[in-house]
Amino acid sequence: MKVTALAGGIGGSRFLRGVRAALPDADITVIGNTGDDITLHGLRICPDLDTVMYTLGGGISAERGWGREAETFVVAEELAAYGVGPAWFGLGDRDLATHLVRTQMLDAGHPLSDVVAALCVRWAPGVRLLPMSDQRVETHVIISDEQGQRAIHFQEWWLRLRAATPATSIVPLGAEKATPAPGVLDALADADVVLLPPSNPVVSIGTILAVPGIREAVAKTSAPVVGVSPIIGGAAVRGMADACLTAIGVETSAQAVGQHYGGRGRTGGAATGLLDGWLVDPVDAATIVPGAAVAARPLLMTDLAETTAIVRAALELAGV
Repeated sequence: MKVTALAGGIGGSRFLRGVRAALPDADITVIGNTGDDITLHGLRICPDLDTVMYTLGGGISAERGWGREAETFVVAEELAAYGVGPAWFGLGDRDLATHLVRTQMLDAGHPLSDVVAALCVRWAPGVRLLPMSDQRVETHVIISDEQGQRAIHFQEWWLRLRAATPATSIVPLGAEKATPAPGVLDALADADVVLLPPSNPVVSIGTILAVPGIREAVAKTSAPVVGVSPIIGGAAVRGMADACLTAIGVETSAQAVGQHYGGRGRTGGAATGLLDGWLVDPVDAATIVPGAAVAARPLLMTDLAETTAIVRAALELAGV
């Protein structure tokens, strides 16, 4: 079986562990979000790609859900002693090696997709990990504060401000000129099932879909497309997806997010949305997504066994 998943950071990575456990013999392709990418201290950092790679490769910090296990922060402490910021980004010593290798390869002219493949040789994540694009895309957030209206990088809004300053809009800069990375469109066209994990629907899945050609490929694939709600009972399972949804005018509810993706009910042969199925928590069992089947089961990924059960429910909803 060929499985293609679109994934962001922590939630998407944990869900992918369940996909791998539920389908140990499957050919799994993960299209990763690069909108969170940022350059700091001259290094190109790809948080979501690294989180997927570390999680599936057994190197993630189980406590934090990001960065390396047994991490130290000596370099970050030395930078702070020099008065060099930003202090709000936790750059770990072990993680630093990944960013150094990535930056050296990018500077040498290698495309990001080749760099990711090279990094994955060490981590052996058990999936084919593809960036959504080889071109640079960065998610920026428009805010209004005492300095007036201005744009800041998503990472600063998320980590320094904790999304407490309301966003008036969220913009994936560069996405309109980007093209899907090699293999992305083929993975969607050739899949037996396409999964949208419970990643942030705005700045993770939404940013991937903003790259021209990817949304269209999801909409027209012959494979069933099933999404898993990141919202339970009107609250984000993890992180601050509610702040992101508010910024784009979408209510924080399983139904609103499902309708934001849209069902693939067809009119005149044209798909009108992305989803054939939408998996929600029992508290949201009354959810309606026109054009998509809705099923309910507990969605908290408390351990690998429960996560695997969630994946199996999504596959059952997909009919595969």
